[in-house]
Amino acid sequence: MVVGVGIVDLMIHSSGSLKSKRHVVKSILGRVRAKFDLSIAEVDDHDKWQKCRLGFAVVSNDGTHAHQMLESIINYVENLSLAEVVDSNIEIVHY
Repeated sequence: MVVGVGIVDLMIHSSGSLKSKRHVVKSILGRVRAKFDLSIAEVDDHDKWQKCRLGFAVVSNDGTHAHQMLESIINYVENLSLAEVVDSNIEIVHY
């Protein structure tokens, strides 16, 4: 079993309040869940109205497939153009 974990740091330039940040984050989370059927959540920077850190995970039987999925998710979030991807990190763990 292979578990892939990804973290994406986002900058939401259009956000002027926590309410507008939540709107953007909720939209990103919903679209990613609908397209990839995975676990994803905001995991840090809850009180900062222009920053967001998303964490997500996939399970596979192949490390290459898990890595490709995580890269696809990061590219998808970036191509949504709702927020700027400032940093991203992928980790693959074999069990």
